[in-house]
Amino acid sequence: MARSIDPRSALVFDIHEFGHHAGSVKEIAHEVPAPEGIGNDVIAVPTSAPIDLDLTLEGVGDGVLATGTAGVQLRGECARCLTTIDASAEVDLQELFLFPGVDPDDAEASRVEAEMIDLEPLLRDAVVLELPFIPLCRPDCAGLCSVCGVNLNDNPDHGHEESVDPRWASLAGWGDDEKDE
Repeated sequence: MARSIDPRSALVFDIHEFGHHAGSVKEIAHEVPAPEGIGNDVIAVPTSAPIDLDLTLEGVGDGVLATGTAGVQLRGECARCLTTIDASAEVDLQELFLFPGVDPDDAEASRVEAEMIDLEPLLRDAVVLELPFIPLCRPDCAGLCSVCGVNLNDNPDHGHEESVDPRWASLAGWGDDEKDE
């Protein structure tokens, strides 16, 4: 489903100077605020966090080729110990935005609309693909104690007495009475 371009968005760029011919080049080094909802419930780009764009827009025969990188800030939660993760990532961006009327049967293609291109869907897809499936605060994170929930990174020597199976608890002192006699 195509969405309409919002010219007020910081991720929408005017490309009217390209015309509809090859050869034009425009360099963009911009810091823009992150749109809402890039990521998932465990790790994401905070809304309005700065995104550093370093892009090249090139006019090609059928449209405009956008290539470059985006530096994003990430905030999330470690999947093992639940501590806050603050990190950064750099994602590669590359997309061909087709001029209106070029290959009209390709509904999935990114399009130039009203002489503008919208980089938000491209950025969103690139960031989500780079997010870790299981975010960790560090590769050797020990996680939480399964009995009491203590962070084992903070207390690596943490332990508990061996628990008695509740089905055998009533027999726990049975053999001690015979030894006393």
